[in-house]
Amino acid sequence: MSASVSLAVTHLVPLAKEVDENKVTPGVLGFIVFAVMALAVWGLMKSMSKHMQKVDFKESPDADAEQSRQKADSAQQG
Repeated sequence: MSASVSLAVTHLVPLAKEVDENKVTPGVLGFIVFAVMALAVWGLMKSMSKHMQKVDFKESPDADAEQSRQKADSAQQG
Protein backbone atom coordinates (compact mmCIF):
# COMPACT_ATOMS: atom_id res chain seq x y z
CA MET A 1 0.00 0.00 0.00
CA SER A 2 1.23 3.48 -0.74
CA ALA A 3 1.70 6.01 2.02
CA SER A 4 -1.25 8.15 0.94
CA VAL A 5 -3.61 5.17 0.87
CA SER A 6 -2.53 3.99 4.32
CA LEU A 7 -2.88 7.55 5.66
CA ALA A 8 -6.39 7.83 4.21
CA VAL A 9 -7.36 4.46 5.66
CA THR A 10 -6.06 5.38 9.12
CA HIS A 11 -8.19 8.54 9.05
CA LEU A 12 -11.32 6.66 7.94
CA VAL A 13 -10.99 3.75 10.38
CA PRO A 14 -11.92 5.88 13.43
CA LEU A 15 -15.13 6.86 11.62
CA ALA A 16 -16.06 3.19 11.46
CA LYS A 17 -15.07 2.57 15.10
CA GLU A 18 -17.52 5.16 16.49
CA VAL A 19 -20.33 2.62 16.04
CA ASP A 20 -21.58 0.66 19.04
CA GLU A 21 -19.71 -2.66 19.17
CA ASN A 22 -22.97 -4.62 19.72
CA LYS A 23 -24.75 -3.05 16.75
CA VAL A 24 -23.81 -3.71 13.13
CA THR A 25 -24.38 -0.79 10.73
CA PRO A 26 -22.63 0.37 7.57
CA GLY A 27 -21.89 3.77 9.10
CA VAL A 28 -20.27 6.76 7.46
CA LEU A 29 -17.58 4.71 5.74
CA GLY A 30 -20.22 2.47 4.13
CA PHE A 31 -22.14 5.51 2.91
CA ILE A 32 -19.01 7.06 1.42
CA VAL A 33 -18.13 3.84 -0.41
CA PHE A 34 -21.70 3.48 -1.70
CA ALA A 35 -21.82 7.11 -2.85
CA VAL A 36 -18.50 6.79 -4.71
CA MET A 37 -19.66 3.59 -6.42
CA ALA A 38 -22.99 5.20 -7.38
CA LEU A 39 -21.20 8.20 -8.90
CA ALA A 40 -18.86 5.89 -10.81
CA VAL A 41 -21.76 3.87 -12.25
CA TRP A 42 -23.61 7.07 -13.19
CA GLY A 43 -20.52 8.40 -14.98
CA LEU A 44 -19.92 5.12 -16.80
CA MET A 45 -23.54 4.92 -17.96
CA LYS A 46 -23.45 8.52 -19.19
CA SER A 47 -20.25 7.80 -21.11
CA MET A 48 -21.69 4.57 -22.56
CA SER A 49 -24.81 6.42 -23.68
CA LYS A 50 -22.68 9.03 -25.43
CA HIS A 51 -20.62 6.37 -27.20
CA MET A 52 -23.67 4.32 -28.22
CA GLN A 53 -25.18 7.37 -29.92
CA LYS A 54 -22.09 7.55 -32.15
CA VAL A 55 -22.45 3.93 -33.32
CA ASP A 56 -24.01 3.36 -36.75
CA PHE A 57 -25.88 0.05 -36.80
CA LYS A 58 -26.69 0.07 -40.52
CA GLU A 59 -24.91 -2.80 -42.24
CA SER A 60 -23.88 -2.68 -45.86
CA PRO A 61 -25.43 -5.48 -47.91
CA ASP A 62 -23.17 -8.48 -48.38
CA ALA A 63 -22.75 -9.22 -52.11
CA ASP A 64 -22.06 -12.95 -51.59
CA ALA A 65 -25.12 -13.38 -49.39
CA GLU A 66 -27.29 -11.59 -51.95
CA GLN A 67 -26.06 -13.85 -54.77
CA SER A 68 -26.64 -17.02 -52.75
CA ARG A 69 -30.14 -15.80 -51.82
CA GLN A 70 -30.97 -15.17 -55.49
CA LYS A 71 -29.70 -18.66 -56.43
CA ALA A 72 -31.82 -20.23 -53.68
CA ASP A 73 -34.90 -18.31 -54.83
CA SER A 74 -34.38 -19.33 -58.46
CA ALA A 75 -33.85 -22.98 -57.43
CA GLN A 76 -37.10 -23.00 -55.47
CA GLN A 77 -39.06 -21.45 -58.36
CA GLY A 78 -37.61 -23.66 -61.08
